[in-house]
Amino acid sequence: MPAQRSIVIGGGAFAGLALALGLRQGLGADIPIIVADPALGLRPSRDPRATAIVAACRRLFEALGVWDQVAAQAQPILDMVVTDSRLQDATRPVFLTFAGDVEPGEPFAHMVENRYLIDALVKRAEAEGVDLRATSVTTFDSRSDGVNVTLADGSMVEASLLVAADGARSKLRERAGIVTYGWDYDQSGIVVTVGHERDHDGRAEEHFLPAGPFAILPLTGKRSSLVWTEKRDEAARIVALGEDEFHRELEQRFGLHLGEIKALDRPRAFPLGYFVARSFIGERLALVGDAAHVIHPIAGQGLNMGLKDVAALAEVVVDAARLGMDLGQADVLERYQRWRGSTPWRWGWPPIR
Repeated sequence: MPAQRSIVIGGGAFAGLALALGLRQGLGADIPIIVADPALGLRPSRDPRATAIVAACRRLFEALGVWDQVAAQAQPILDMVVTDSRLQDATRPVFLTFAGDVEPGEPFAHMVENRYLIDALVKRAEAEGVDLRATSVTTFDSRSDGVNVTLADGSMVEASLLVAADGARSKLRERAGIVTYGWDYDQSGIVVTVGHERDHDGRAEEHFLPAGPFAILPLTGKRSSLVWTEKRDEAARIVALGEDEFHRELEQRFGLHLGEIKALDRPRAFPLGYFVARSFIGERLALVGDAAHVIHPIAGQGLNMGLKDVAALAEVVVDAARLGMDLGQADVLERYQRWRGSTPWRWGWPPIR
């Protein structure tokens, strides 16, 4: 049996922390699991966004022992309404609705504010003995029997596997020379939390407007999280508006079906695009989450796809450990590539870099 070294995960958001917990549970305490991310030094989390967690990924968080810590802050989505209209239309006819449970008493999704879930993952990782380091991976040197990982604090780790969970602009992916294919939408998603006079009753709304989807996603209490799509220049103009001007733009799109509304935090705009990595693996390197693929945030698919990467990679690595294999060797990672990877260049998609 080969000597198993550490596993280093570059990136301490949802994907990186969930993977660390999954590996800790599956591998036990003998193999060190290290998560490196400067943001780990900024606690509690200040992430203003919220995320739709589908039932399958909620079950993953249950298995990792974190869902109970956020359940009180999780808003079940009980109903979904979809409309398609112009901004100036007096009414928005509903052309699609759906509701129901995936199992009796189990909603198809929950809305959770990111900061609660990140803090719960960090707390659980600390309790499980995951080595959390508030620094970044700067360089790595892969070889046949391991990978030397250098951190920004000057320390070096001899690892069996390095995982890139460092987001859409992944430095680890770039250093590995893995190209991405896709396109830019020339759109931004405006994110803001809105308070309203009436209860949403767990209903999510998706209004398809000419500029793009305008999603109203229920949070606990009389609050909703918005993901509001506009052309990039228009989004920049809107988030720069004063409070009264922003309220007028918001009310025109949100409407008054939930009574008076008010923005509860400062709106922020995030650029939107699509890309997928040409390969999800390199030499002793695996990509997960946004480092591997980024899609439009409609229906909250991006995070949930990333968590499926996490589940697949954890299973592949744990299976390899049970068989006495080197956890970072090529045939172990190739199994993950076959499971979660894709080959977009076969379809002629243009590279963005």
